[in-house]
Parts: sequence; structure tokens; C-alpha cells
Amino acid sequence: MACGTGLVTERLVRPGLRVHGADAAHAMLRVAAGRAPGRVVRADARRLPLPAAAVDAVSAVWLLHLVPFAPDVVAEAARVLRPGGVLVATVDKDTAHDVGSDIDAILRPHRSAAASDRADLITLHAEAHGLVPAPGTHFRGHGQGATPRDTVRRLRAGYFASWFTGDDPATTDELAAALAALPDQDRPRDDPRYRLACFARRG
Repeated sequence: MACGTGLVTERLVRPGLRVHGADAAHAMLRVAAGRAPGRVVRADARRLPLPAAAVDAVSAVWLLHLVPFAPDVVAEAARVLRPGGVLVATVDKDTAHDVGSDIDAILRPHRSAAASDRADLITLHAEAHGLVPAPGTHFRGHGQGATPRDTVRRLRAGYFASWFTGDDPATTDELAAALAALPDQDRPRDDPRYRLACFARRG
């Protein structure tokens, strides 16, 4: 689901394993097709071109935080999974970026609590469709520690749309000024630590 440019899809490809990627964006699929030739298709994550109970695993990495229809994505994953199959998804992405730095102290009051990929919400959606929580894991976003200067650039470019609308230019300017006043403008703060959740289809 939402294979994007195929970075994850490409890493999953190996002999004896059938791997398919789907994404709704033409531009993403063009890149993904170069990484996983013959394995990607244009499709909405809410309506995969697969029959029910067709696959052993569904990956939704870096998807649920971007869409307002996360429950529908989880429902579709449950539909196409065989009994015993698993949904693997990144959750709590915005929370992971709050590493307790001076940058986060400035941004935290403006972060929305309504993230569509909150782990508790995704768990509820999963359980409603016959998926039960299974052991997950965490992984570090190596080299993704924020700097004040780059955070200002990303803020103004709309990178934080999942938690900050930027509708009020005065607020954006105020945050940018506070970030620009921090010391060590180009020193990366700690890397984020992401959560990978897993849910198994009941037999």
C-alpha cells in the first residue's frame, strides 16, 4: 500500500517471494517501477486490485499519517489478508519527531493531537476488522535529526501539514523567529525513533 518511490518494495523483493507495490500517484510509480520492475500498479489504498484473503502481508509504511481515511486503509488491509496474515504499519510518526529538543519545545504547543496514525486509534480500527495486535518494533531515523535552520525551511514549505496547517502567517512567522533564535542553527538534534506496529488476521 502506498509504495511511493518503491524504497521499501525494492528491499522486500527476493527469489520465491511475490511482492507487489501500489500507489495512487503516477510520479511515485514511475520511480518505483525502476526499482521493482513489473511489481507496481496504480491503485487507491482503500481499493486494492486484489481478491479477498489474497496475501500473507500488507505493508503500510509512511502512509497512515498522511491520509484522513486511515480506518478505510486498515479495513482494506484486513480484507485482502489471509487468516494469519499480517499488517505492518508505521504509527505515531509525528510523536516520533518530538525527541525532547529545544526545537520541539517551540513546536510542541502547535502539534495537533488528532494525528490519523495514532497507535491507539489504529489498534481500534484493526480490531474492528478482525486484526489483533502482534509484537512490533522500533527503528531509528538515522541522519534525520532536525536542525533549527532546516526546520524553518520545512515549516515554510508546508512539510508539517499532518500537524500544522500554517493557515495563520503570523503564527508561522512567530515560530520561524523563535527557531531562528536557537543556538547551533546547523547542529542536528537527536534522530527520531519510529514505531512499526503489527496486526495479525484472525484465523
